[in-house]
Formats: sequence, structure tokens, C-alpha cells
Amino acid sequence: MTAPLDLRTAATRLRHAALRAVDPAEAVYKTMSRVGDQLLIGQQAYSLPDFGHVYVVGAGKAAVPMAEAVCEVLRDNLTSGFIITKYGHIDRPLPDRLTVREAGHPVPDESSVASTAHLAARLQSADARDLVIAVISGGGSALMTLPATGLSLADLQATTQLLLRAGATIHQINSIRKHLDIIKGGGLARLANGAVLVTLILSDVIGDDLSVIASGPTAPDPSTFEDAWRVIEHFNLSDQLPAAVRDHLRRGRRGEIADTLKPGDPIFARVQTVIIGSNARAAQAAEAEARRLGFNALLLSTSVQGEAREVAKVVAAIAQEIRRYNRPVARPACVIMGGETTVTLTGSGLGGRNQELALAAALAIDGLADTLIVAFGTDGTDGPTDAAGAIATGETVRRGKSIGLEAAAYLANNNSYSYFKALDDLIVTGPTGTNVNDLVLVLVS
Repeated sequence: MTAPLDLRTAATRLRHAALRAVDPAEAVYKTMSRVGDQLLIGQQAYSLPDFGHVYVVGAGKAAVPMAEAVCEVLRDNLTSGFIITKYGHIDRPLPDRLTVREAGHPVPDESSVASTAHLAARLQSADARDLVIAVISGGGSALMTLPATGLSLADLQATTQLLLRAGATIHQINSIRKHLDIIKGGGLARLANGAVLVTLILSDVIGDDLSVIASGPTAPDPSTFEDAWRVIEHFNLSDQLPAAVRDHLRRGRRGEIADTLKPGDPIFARVQTVIIGSNARAAQAAEAEARRLGFNALLLSTSVQGEAREVAKVVAAIAQEIRRYNRPVARPACVIMGGETTVTLTGSGLGGRNQELALAAALAIDGLADTLIVAFGTDGTDGPTDAAGAIATGETVRRGKSIGLEAAAYLANNNSYSYFKALDDLIVTGPTGTNVNDLVLVLVS
């Protein structure tokens, strides 16, 4: 059996297939439809004449196309909409009744707070006779930010930066965010004033935990102030935290501040939540496309996490096993993995978790023939760069040396972006309009 395409072309086809499968607008249309005055969402039906107003609100890197699709389904029944997205994620005219504001990610900024305050004010005009449709996707935690009483935006920014530099996972970061913010941990559901609330979610979290995606603005939160403090202690950050954040968390641990909304709270009796897209769907689409192209394909896991350069060693070992022993799948082989790694910053270079994984993998597969490893973020963004990820082969290290670049030195300085840019092996897509974590492809011909 021979794969008909060269590996780079095949990898591009797989990437495109994965992204098509989690197109936000198409995901909404598959979940939400209308028959006359009946609005069908998942397994629920809503009679539109029963509602005084219908609003769409939300936040995330994929929230705009999601909201546009909701507007298209609702048509004249939509009262108004308000969405917060990342800078650079609006590239076309918007529906008349939809307002969109751009804000900072991964660290919230002044626009995040001002936009969220405006969203909250709109929500508070709703009541039990209204329907609110919330569209939530990855990035919502930073984009939708409203600091708790006594905290400032600068406090939240400093805390987020500390956690990112320490290599905290999204679960760990969001457990703290939920306890420093009014909108998170079910806060948006509380602000809806008893309106019927339907949340459509494009998941960027391993395991699709509703309380973690965008810090669970419409979901019950099982985590506590004590859990949040354990994360701080785990990374030894208590002395580095802004004083106001440290005091807020300690007061919460003592019961002086009300915790987030918990499972069983009556507010959630009027909340429906539907996950419309996920990393698993993207990975499954890539697997199907690989088979169509003639590869023996295996979707190994959609729960990959850990330090990027350590995960890279496992990814490289799989490539080596395929090349030498035709297992776990025979050549031509394609192994697909999904998830989200982290990077503990020790250097001063530029890069992202996918680029770092690719560079570490390149070192591990140096000299391995007919092998290609691709790591990319489905949102088109990898760290503070314009790249989505990078491509590594058994020739990557040699090619770098030929122009005076030492891959190991660039990896030690967390400078994967500069390395791959010099080799023209960055994956640059621009914002894709979706966001369902990362994918890693291992191709061996």
C-alpha cells in the first residue's frame, strides 16, 4: 500500500479536513434549526412566541461565526446580540443586530473589562420571559473578564502571566480565574435574571469539562477557593501574587466571600448546554481523511497534555517505532493526537507550545527518513506569534546547521519560532475562526 501524496501535501490536506469538521457556523447549523415558530436546539424545542425578547451573547475566538449562524437561524426574532472576540478576528460585515467588541487574549486588557461590563448590563435587562443564547468558545476566559470586588485588571493580568510562565494547565489557570471574576464559574447564568439560557459551546478543553471551558460562565463550578489556592502553592507563587489577589483568595478560603455557583443550584434548572464541536471531532475528521489518502491511520489520543518538549519525545518514539517496526500501524502510517501541552518558560525567545513540541521532536527524530511531524493550534495561533505551529522532519536539524542554527540552543531559549521561520517551516494560517485545542500528526511513508 503506497500513500499517493508527499507527506507535506498530505499533512496540509489533513489539517484542512480537521478544521472543516469544526467550522463554528456549520456546527451551529447542525445543532440549531427552526421549523416555523419552533426553535430546535439539540433535543429541546422552544416556542419563540413564548419569549418577550431573544438575545445572543458570548465570547471566544470562534464566537463571531457562531453568533452569525444564530442570527441567521433566528432572523427577525432576534432582539439583539453582543459578542467579545480576540483582536483581528473580525474580517467581514456583521448582521445589523449583532455588536462585536475585540479584546485581549491570552491576557485580558481594558477592552476585556469594558466589553464584559457592557455584556453584563445587557444581560441584566433580561428576565424570566426572555431567551438568552450564549455562544462560548476557547479564549472566553480572557476575553470575558470582570474582576471581583476589590480586584483590578492589573491584578488579574499579573496573575495570568505568572501562571502562564509557570506552565500551568488551562484547568489550573481557570480554577483560579473563576474565583477572581464575577462572570466566571456560573456568573453569567446568575446575571441572566432567570431567563431561559441556552449555551452553545465549541470546546477547547481536554475532556470537554463545562466548568473549565471559558471558565464555565454558564456552568456549575465544583472547584472551591481551596482548590484555587492549591494551584498557587503547587507552583510556589504565593509570594509573587498581587497582594489583593492573595488577600481575596485567603478571604474566600475562610468563607468570607461567597464561592462560585455549585452543582444543584436552582439557577441551572433553566439552563441547557450543548457542545457543538470539540478536539475529538477534528481528530476524527483528520483520521478519516488520512485513510482516504491511502494511509494506515490511527487516532491515538485526544487527551495529550504535559510539558511540550517531553510530549515531543513520546511523539518521536512513535515515529521511530513505525519507521523501524511498522507498529502501532504499518507504513504508510498516520498517527493523530489531540490535546494541549504547556511550556515552562526559562529562556527569552519567541515561540508557542506547538512550535516547541515540533522543535523538540525534530531533535529526537534527527536523521529518520521519510518522517514528518506536524503540531498546530486549530485557532491559527500558537503562543504570542503569528504562526499556528510548525513542521519537523528527520532533516530539520541538519538543515538548521547548514545555515548556522543549533536546534538544541534554540529549544533551550524557547526560541522555536525563530528557528522554524529561518527554515520556512512555520504553519501560518491567520485566525481560522475555530478553536478546539491542538493536533499533532505523525506521518511516515
